[in-house]
Amino acid sequence: MKKLFIALALLLGSITCFAQADYKVIFDITSKTPEAQQTLLRQMNGILQGTPDAQLEVAIYGDALDMVLKDKSTVAPALGELINNHKNVSFKVCGATMKRNNKNASELLPGVQIVPDAIYEIITKQREGWGYIKVAH
Repeated sequence: MKKLFIALALLLGSITCFAQADYKVIFDITSKTPEAQQTLLRQMNGILQGTPDAQLEVAIYGDALDMVLKDKSTVAPALGELINNHKNVSFKVCGATMKRNNKNASELLPGVQIVPDAIYEIITKQREGWGYIKVAH
């Protein structure tokens, strides 16, 4: 009976750990439309309401660059709130896109990180078992 109890406890513990640690999603956004950017933020907030410990990352490149620029972002307050209130949320902008558009780190919203290549970032996360969502509207 004791062995059964221990086995059951281990099983329940591993299921709980797996369920909590397994929610990892990378979002891919290339759209400059406010609707697509608002959809992304709405989806992220919805996930975090149901699973506060979910790990969420956004790979930003192409036309979505304006989303994270101080002087052009139409979603800066909502994006900043996600960054400041959730340690498990990150926004990563493509360094190649920034270079192509003659932008530098000082022009980014606070908390936005630069990666050398957003597509490589996505591929790396997928290899690590992260889910993938292409944001489109």
